[in-house]
Amino acid sequence: MNHPSTPPASESQTGLQPDGEYPGNLFVVAAPSGAGKSSLVKALLELDTRVFPSVSHTTRQPRGQEKHGREYFFVAQETFDGMIDSHAFIEWASVHGNFYGTSKKAVADRISQGSDVVLEIDFQGAMQIKKVFANAVLIFILPPSLEELRSRLERRGEDRPDVIELRMRNALVEMAQVDQFDYVIINELFETAVFDLKSIVHAQRLRCKAQRRTRHETFSALRIPAAPGPQTTDGHCA
Repeated sequence: MNHPSTPPASESQTGLQPDGEYPGNLFVVAAPSGAGKSSLVKALLELDTRVFPSVSHTTRQPRGQEKHGREYFFVAQETFDGMIDSHAFIEWASVHGNFYGTSKKAVADRISQGSDVVLEIDFQGAMQIKKVFANAVLIFILPPSLEELRSRLERRGEDRPDVIELRMRNALVEMAQVDQFDYVIINELFETAVFDLKSIVHAQRLRCKAQRRTRHETFSALRIPAAPGPQTTDGHCA
């Protein structure tokens, strides 16, 4: 369904900043199935009200108390297809007959307003997001051992033995990409892993450029001159 000949959407259409800088942070969390990614992200959202989940677009109908713009952006298939054609998605997929996609503009709008956004995705999607949002913070969740990963998959009781074997094989492929990520959390003790995830989020907010932006009155009162240029690649103020 992708159409490579279609020109990509302009920055004005997607909400992307040409310099790649935003007031908010984009945290991208990836992990093999069973490593505890969703539980960690859920705990982070409960503990930190300044972090928001990425809201995907979908063609399926709302369920229960779901609201447009909260759980998902519910759109018609025609609208979704148009977004594919205009390259409006960072990534998209068909799942059980319905389509799901992560909108570039929806993410950009959030972080442009100064919000921090967390996105759960597979490692391939994480690589695609890094190409679009160069300053995205990539976090990979590892299990403490293969034995524990298998045990967690079995305890979930959701998959047949053959599906668990497939997930284990996929996990080896996914974990081999860990060096592509900025941070790694080993989810051995859940409480410790949650603390590690919170620490990463907090550390990003303490970067020099972030502090200059959020505490500019303090910098001014201390007579610290304005930064002469863009932030350096190592995170220091230029």
